[in-house]
Amino acid sequence: MMVPFRSLLACLCSVILLCAPAMGRVPEPSPAEQCLAANEGLSLGAALPRTAGILKNGAPLRVVAIGSSSTVGLWMTREEDTYPGVMRRELVRLVPSLQVEIFNAGRNGDTIPGNIARFDRDVFAHHPDLVIWQIGGNDFTWGEEAASLMQKIASGIALLRAQGIDVILMDQQYTPVILGTQYAKMQGAIATVVREHQVAYLPRFDMLHKAVQSGVSIMSLTSLDGLHMSGEAYDCVGRALARAIVAGVK
Repeated sequence: MMVPFRSLLACLCSVILLCAPAMGRVPEPSPAEQCLAANEGLSLGAALPRTAGILKNGAPLRVVAIGSSSTVGLWMTREEDTYPGVMRRELVRLVPSLQVEIFNAGRNGDTIPGNIARFDRDVFAHHPDLVIWQIGGNDFTWGEEAASLMQKIASGIALLRAQGIDVILMDQQYTPVILGTQYAKMQGAIATVVREHQVAYLPRFDMLHKAVQSGVSIMSLTSLDGLHMSGEAYDCVGRALARAIVAGVK
């Protein structure tokens, strides 16, 4: 049976009117984008002289990311979705001529002393220009004095700097499980070392906290285990770190 032209035209007009609001709607920014917006202009707070020289001269940049499961990128199925992988992609986007090689030396469950014990094999063997040292998530600080924590962190920084390597410290993640611990003791120890030793610092805990304060759901930045970061949080951290490195050099 033939549909009258006027009826068909009326149906088409109705469909267009129903779809028009959706077609004109601006997509909601992803949690990663909102996290980046909440942390726009982030500074690492200290110079990276070796990295700056390399980026200005166009030489290859070698980076080692060492830490625990946050560096491994637990629950991410692809290396490029971990924070070191995201950071590499963003660095190349920002500086297209840059040749950068990143070695992921994360180990699930590792601690500050465990990281330091691996420096010879997993850091110095790669002859890096820059090391990003993610610490704090697995160090049980309940019975340990803050001075002891600071001494451990400072000793690791001294070992890295003795090799002429630029260092960026990265602290704990802002997730429900971490918030249920005595996280403040570790955060305080890291902040004191950063201040006293003038170390470049990515304040991951505060970054993700700011994102939550800006309206991002903490669960969108957290994996299902309540401890590790989600893909959105890895994306935010990796891109924010790359942007801060490049901004610091410029």
